[in-house]
Amino acid sequence: MSSMYQTSLPMFIHMLGSISKILHKAESWGAEKNIAPEVLLNARLAPDMYPLTKQIQIATDVVKGCAARLAGVEPPSYADNEASFAELQARLEKTIAFLKAFTPEQIDGSENRSIELNFPNLQLKLNGQEYLVGFVMPNFYFHLSTAYGILRHQGLAVGKMDFLGRT
Repeated sequence: MSSMYQTSLPMFIHMLGSISKILHKAESWGAEKNIAPEVLLNARLAPDMYPLTKQIQIATDVVKGCAARLAGVEPPSYADNEASFAELQARLEKTIAFLKAFTPEQIDGSENRSIELNFPNLQLKLNGQEYLVGFVMPNFYFHLSTAYGILRHQGLAVGKMDFLGRT
C-alpha cells in the first residue's frame, strides 16, 4: 500500500499540471477563435454550477488544505479573485509550490490524525485517511473534471489523455 504522501501530493501536483496545460490550450484556442477570455472563464455546465474559475479555485483549495491539515499546519488562504487565465495559472503555480514544500515525513503517519471541517451546514470529523480518500480525492477530481468538462463543452479539443497528463 502507498504511503499517505505517495497517495496524495505527487498525484495532486501531477493533476494540477495537467489542468494547467489544458488552461493554456483553452487560452490559445480562445484567442484563435476570437472568444473573449471572460466567456471561457465564466462558462459553466449548468446554471446552478460554479464557473470555470471557481472550479480551479476549489480544486486548489482542497489540495492545499489537505497537505496542510495532514501535516498539522495551518492552510494558506487565497483571495479567490482570479479573473484571467494568467491569474489562474499563478494560483496553480503557487499551489504546486506549496505542495512541493512538504516532505514525505510531514505527511506519512497522518492516517489517524483528527481532521475537523466546518462548513455552514455541515461539520465533519474524520481521521486523516478518511479525509484524504473519502473527501479530498473525490472533491479534487470532481472540480478538475468539471473544469475539463466546461472547456470541452465550449468546444476545446482536448481528450482523456490531456486530463490524465499523458499527452
